[in-house]
Amino acid sequence: MLCAVCKGKRLCGLDRCPIVARFSAGVNAGPVSEYSGKAPSVFVGSSGYPAVRGGPLLTADPDNPPAWIDQQLGIGDIVALRARTIRGLSPLSVHLDPVREIALSSRPVDVEVGFERPVRFNLDFDGIMAPVGMSGPLSRIEVTGNPVVERVVDRVVSDTDLPAGEACTVLHSSGIEVYRIIPLMTAGLLGRKRTVVPTRWAITAVDDTLSTAQKHEIAGNPPIGGIRIYSSELFANRIAVILIPGDWRFEMIERWGEGSLWSGGAETIVSDGEGLRKSGYSPITGAYYSARLAVTGFLEKTGRSARAIVIRNVGSGYWAPLGTWVVREAARAAMAGEPREAATLDEAVEVAATFTRFPHWARHSTLLRMIRTQRTLAEFLS
Repeated sequence: MLCAVCKGKRLCGLDRCPIVARFSAGVNAGPVSEYSGKAPSVFVGSSGYPAVRGGPLLTADPDNPPAWIDQQLGIGDIVALRARTIRGLSPLSVHLDPVREIALSSRPVDVEVGFERPVRFNLDFDGIMAPVGMSGPLSRIEVTGNPVVERVVDRVVSDTDLPAGEACTVLHSSGIEVYRIIPLMTAGLLGRKRTVVPTRWAITAVDDTLSTAQKHEIAGNPPIGGIRIYSSELFANRIAVILIPGDWRFEMIERWGEGSLWSGGAETIVSDGEGLRKSGYSPITGAYYSARLAVTGFLEKTGRSARAIVIRNVGSGYWAPLGTWVVREAARAAMAGEPREAATLDEAVEVAATFTRFPHWARHSTLLRMIRTQRTLAEFLS
């Protein structure tokens, strides 16, 4: 209702109106009936599952969030880039083989594509996936270039006795990035049952699968030596990670401030946590698993265990949802930086509150309350 009254005057308080941005991004998008060029990845929708539609993503631009960050692209740059991207759609039983060739390749492959009718501009924002600007029904698709496939990918994809979860962990431990594993799962190239998986489901499934395997690995590691706070900011997403000595525990507290996306007129705060087992799907959705993967990856690499609290505060500068990759990359950047050490838990709470600009986060933390009231084994023995 507010948007209907506002009409781009930013009465919602956002720095930029997503509706205006959507219109502006499509101004130069003319009708396209054929495409000849690069296909860097694939897409499978979730509507009507299991009778889903999907196809190639068609663009000369990289379909790789780390590359966008390396190029120092802003939110507007990424929205414009994705507005130029075409999503080909058809029943996957018709064009599954070329879609799988594209997913297999570590580099964009050359394709020639025809559409049943000119593609339409419809910039689709989603909280999980990166936005896509255009889509259209495929009439034909031909892969004209040669896919480049890493040896380990070829070996894992050829192993039809290897469960999908194990396939993901083997690929990742062999140096294959998350952004390569997702299209392999999407195209139904992993596991014993080779079925296509909607892209938005595959993103979370890969994050969840890899971080679950890693947290079981780190469960037997010695704890870190002190309380540390890691922090990073990306596109008005401020993330702080507190690591506390102890066995594996994880909690995430997410705040969407007043005037930010998804919050309406008041702040919205969601939290969730776990031990070695996770019960149900997180109410934080895909961001929870993306942040957890950054933390478990760090602890596995350093050979330590810890109790981790991730605090995310989303400001109004995050005016267009770009996908959970923002959380994944922000959390990774935090864990890759130099930590600040805290002498006490109270000091860590204050440091995280100051950095994230979320002063009352601690009152929403169940893990923090547990740590403060739980007696250690050393205390029992003394």
